[in-house]
Amino acid sequence: MYVNPEKKEFWVIDYRVYDPDTDHKTKLDHVEDMLLVAVNQREVLFRTVLMDTWYASSILMNVIDKLVKIYYCPLRRNRLVDDSNALNPYKAVSELEWSEQELITGKLIKIKKFAQDKKVKLFRVVVSTDKTEYIVTNDITQNETNLVQKECKVRWKIEQFHREIKQLTGIEACQCRKGRIQRNHIACSLLVWSRLKQIAYKTGESVYQIKAQLLSGYLFHELRFPSRKMSLA
Repeated sequence: MYVNPEKKEFWVIDYRVYDPDTDHKTKLDHVEDMLLVAVNQREVLFRTVLMDTWYASSILMNVIDKLVKIYYCPLRRNRLVDDSNALNPYKAVSELEWSEQELITGKLIKIKKFAQDKKVKLFRVVVSTDKTEYIVTNDITQNETNLVQKECKVRWKIEQFHREIKQLTGIEACQCRKGRIQRNHIACSLLVWSRLKQIAYKTGESVYQIKAQLLSGYLFHELRFPSRKMSLA
C-alpha cells in the first residue's frame, strides 16, 4: 500500500495471493517481490517502509537497507537484542532498562542474527496505559520518540483499507471453489474499492457515503421506473 501522509490519501499498488502449495513462496517472499517490483520496475517514489511485527525479519530489513530506504517496525517483546556493545548476553527487548534520556531519544542496539556491525535505533513507544511498542529503525539519526510514533501511525491506513474492502465489496463472500474464480473475485473487489476511493477523494465524502448514495439512487430509480414490470395474478 502506498500512503501520501501530506494528502492523507492511500492506494493499493500491488498484491499477492498467498498460495504456497502452488508457488512455494512464503509471505516474506511475496513482500520482497513487491518491494523490488515497486522500486526496480514501477519506479515508485517513496522514502519509508512501515510494517507490523510479523514482517520484522532480518531478511526484509536487509532488503530495505539495500534499496536505500528507511524502515520503522515494531519488535516482538521476546526478540533478543543487545544494547551493551557485546558486554552482556542478549536479552528480550522487553527486559531492557531505559534511562530518562533514552526514553526521549532512543538507543542503539544490535538484533540477534544481524551482521556484527549492523546497529539499529530502538524506541520505546507507549501506545496506551496497557500497551507499549518497541520500534526499530535503520535511521540512526532519528532521535525523537514522538516523531517515531507519528511515523508509525501511518501504518494504520492498512487497517482502514481492510475494514473498507471487507464491508463494502464482499471480498470475503466468494463461495466458489476454483482458484481462478476466487482470484477473479479478489481482483474485482480491489477494483471496486479503488473506484470508490477515487470518487471519495474527488468529492470529499467517505467511501461509505459514496456506496450508500449509489444504492439509494438505484433503488429510487427502480421504484419509479422498474426495469422489470410486475403484475398481480
